[in-house]
Amino acid sequence: MDLKKDADRIIKAALRKVMPDEAVAQALTGKCFHEGSVYLVAAGKAAWQMAKTAAAILGDRLQAGVCVTKYEHVKGDIPKVQCFEAGHPVPDDNSFRGTQAALDLVSDLKGEDTVIFLLSGGGSALFEKPLIPGQELSHITEQLLACGADITEMNIIRKRLSAVKGGRFAEICAPARVYSIVLSDILGNPLDMIASGPAYPDSSTCEQALAVAEKYRLRISGQAMELLREETPKELDNVETVITGSVRNLCLAAAEACKELGYHPMILTDRLCCEAREAGSFLASIAGTHQDSQQSLAFLAGGETIVHLTGAGKGGRNQELALAAAEGISGLKDTAVFSIGSDGTDGPTDAAGGYCDGCTKERLRFMGIEIYQVLQDNNAYMALEEAGGLIKTGATGTNVNDVAVLLIKRGCSRCQAGTAYGSQ
Repeated sequence: MDLKKDADRIIKAALRKVMPDEAVAQALTGKCFHEGSVYLVAAGKAAWQMAKTAAAILGDRLQAGVCVTKYEHVKGDIPKVQCFEAGHPVPDDNSFRGTQAALDLVSDLKGEDTVIFLLSGGGSALFEKPLIPGQELSHITEQLLACGADITEMNIIRKRLSAVKGGRFAEICAPARVYSIVLSDILGNPLDMIASGPAYPDSSTCEQALAVAEKYRLRISGQAMELLREETPKELDNVETVITGSVRNLCLAAAEACKELGYHPMILTDRLCCEAREAGSFLASIAGTHQDSQQSLAFLAGGETIVHLTGAGKGGRNQELALAAAEGISGLKDTAVFSIGSDGTDGPTDAAGGYCDGCTKERLRFMGIEIYQVLQDNNAYMALEEAGGLIKTGATGTNVNDVAVLLIKRGCSRCQAGTAYGSQ
């Protein structure tokens, strides 16, 4: 129970440090705009939180706005801003409806006007006007998710099938200026890939798009194939962009929380991008290596893993990571692994992630549940629910990737915890 309480405290402290409110305020406070009208468009999982802060700062300067975010992420009305909830990770009719409202807002603007564009992860699905039938776009997205394509590969395809991605939204806003405030959910913060880069020149090529389609043997129409051969904007002269947060900040915040609880923290990476099960197994291996430690240790890995669907169960990448680790840490003394998505939703579930400790495997086996089979069925949610290992935060209002943490607790080591080595 002490380990679980520590995990809960680390999660709360880390999320509190990466909320977008302060970052958006810093990006807007004192910012001078032209004499024309100021409009606001927010898209992504953190869109409502970002739009709320921006609208409060802009006050009477704001003419009107549109916010498109995930279902159950709108927490109230925002003055002058029309809010839409839509599908993620697969776009739906509400995605298209909200995006069209944004396009109606920014069409026919003047050169002295400004569009404040607030972008966060999830925007690829939520902010969309497809150039192919919506049903086919959803089917292509589902194929990419099921085959384990990473976020960069997915966006290379999606931006070429869209009227707003790959810099095209900024073109629609022209001649108005676009001031883009970005909350990054992609490793390395490539601005043309975050939410498929609606307001940033596209660095990917047609050749890359065709290679991804061939790699995963995507089943697409002739119309979609022709769009993959069309190039996207490579230059935009009406956009200024600032990044307000990233998974690096999430890892540093989690490491600091670990240190305050008496753990000696090490950030292994903030660019984790392997299979979720492999990441869990790797953290379990580290746990085995350090079982003789005389001080409490915390190993952190931030990023975004992937899941290959082999079953029809319910779960998400963070839940699979934690459950995979349970196999390797089984029986280890005072050891736990937990992993969460910073937005509070892991896959198509109401859980942010999962927690497992040295007793989880035996607890599940007592109930007749084998971890290997659960992972084959992609049914981690069920197993973690039975084991009391689901982590539920609700929608957090931010989205800066995931963080996984291995905790090894040894007595009272609060006085032993040193600097978070590996975190600079």
